[in-house]
Amino acid sequence: MSNEEDFWIDDTFRVQETRFKMWKSYDKRGNEIILSLDREGCISATRFYLKGKLEGFSDPISIHDGFVGGKL
Repeated sequence: MSNEEDFWIDDTFRVQETRFKMWKSYDKRGNEIILSLDREGCISATRFYLKGKLEGFSDPISIHDGFVGGKL
């Protein structure tokens, strides 16, 4: 049997497969963080999210201005 520490990724979060064959990440308090289609995607997205939460998210840059030319 493995120790509980073996399940913690980066000593910060863990991932678990759901009954619907998706993956969820949880923090150490048991709060859900990310839901993903596969394990590696869940780990990657959770790392990205936690890094943004720790360092502060950057302001989104809008590429589209929403202007529609011509007559409707």
